[in-house]
Amino acid sequence: MIRQPYICLIGLIFGISSCGIYSFSGASISKEVKSIGINPFENVATLAPPVLSNNLTEALKDKFSSETSLIPLNSDSDLIFSGRITNYSINPIAIQADETASKNRLSITVKVKFVNIIDEESNYDKTFSRYADYESSQDFASIEESLNEEIISQLIDDIFNEAFTNW
Repeated sequence: MIRQPYICLIGLIFGISSCGIYSFSGASISKEVKSIGINPFENVATLAPPVLSNNLTEALKDKFSSETSLIPLNSDSDLIFSGRITNYSINPIAIQADETASKNRLSITVKVKFVNIIDEESNYDKTFSRYADYESSQDFASIEESLNEEIISQLIDDIFNEAFTNW
């Protein structure tokens, strides 16, 4: 009787390992894929802070190092990410009776090119956009970094999921 749970557990372990590299984030990566290259994201958005490009690139690297066992390489990688920040804008979203904004929206748009040398059908060239809202009474300079971190986190999840989850 006690053997049955152990047999199920062993079967589950073999089932997961036979399907390629699987992470508990839901990503499924082929066993043939061993390395990843993440090129620095170019910043072509006029209002974006200079550090945004580096922050986005490093966040994508961190995502892969924490959720996959892929080896980061600078060249000859099985997977390659590149891209650019194309928009960084602040727009009013809630206008009051006195024609002033009570809320603003910070939006960041990123164009990403993903190349999978092993499985070319999963390649993509796609634009991702995310935003965060804040009260217009807040000093933007004092909250800009935290808003950027929030938006970058969402963008990184979108980029990762587009490449590795087939929902």
